Amino acid sequence: MIDPYLLTELVTFAETGTLAKAAEKLNITQPSLTRGMQKLESELNVKLFDRQPNKINLTDTGQYTVKTAKKTLAALTEFETAVHNYDQSKQKISLASTVPGPLLYSQRLDLPETVQIEKNLLDKKAVVPSLLSHAKTIVFSDEELQTNEIESLFLGVEDLYVNLDQFMDLASKSIVSFKDLHDLSFLVLSDIGHWRDIQEEEIPEAKFLYQNQMTNLREISEYSSFPYFTTNLSGPDHQADDNRVRVPISDERAHMPIYASYLISNRSKLKNLLQALQKSWPK
Repeated sequence: MIDPYLLTELVTFAETGTLAKAAEKLNITQPSLTRGMQKLESELNVKLFDRQPNKINLTDTGQYTVKTAKKTLAALTEFETAVHNYDQSKQKISLASTVPGPLLYSQRLDLPETVQIEKNLLDKKAVVPSLLSHAKTIVFSDEELQTNEIESLFLGVEDLYVNLDQFMDLASKSIVSFKDLHDLSFLVLSDIGHWRDIQEEEIPEAKFLYQNQMTNLREISEYSSFPYFTTNLSGPDHQADDNRVRVPISDERAHMPIYASYLISNRSKLKNLLQALQKSWPK
């Protein structure tokens, strides 16, 4: 069995171009690196290098070996990560989401200490890989998954509201549509997942003043009359006395179905938690 570190040394040499630079990057001596390369050649029983008095180059076989070594090292890293994630999944339940609402909602619940709520949103494309690799235990999203290994449970609907200055004409309405909001400027958090697409697509004439931090959004909203969006899951993120009226939005796209996706093999382990999330879901 070839030591993976020998492959790392080979790849580093290929990337840096010289033994001296490779040794410096690896924080080892050049003679030690030379011995490592000689050992790799011996164990593979092939010629990897064309050695000249003052220069050493990779042979064609050496270049092929570098490409294969990169794939092997990547596979080893993936293997180590998968094992680590699996071990962690037996000790912790990791909750992730493609939209912020379910995470904010989960933070307000009295969940077991074994439940770990992720802070950053997950890209939709990463949902399946993160579950299969055991990096995440449950992922909240607006898409239902049903495969041989993954299933989804419908938890409820996330409803979008607009918070309007109390002196605006729209604030007197019991319900509004996206069309009603077409000429307004909104304070919006940057990282809100699919909600951002929906808002931009449904109110293309509106102006969105994106903020990276909630603290910035709160401060600006306190000293301005800009409207902002909340949902039935986001909770009391702003002061109740900020002179705004929360008005529901009638459009179909303002009501996002939320599913909890997880590995079928974890169904029994997650049964009680999923039932608790579903039962306490805001109506």
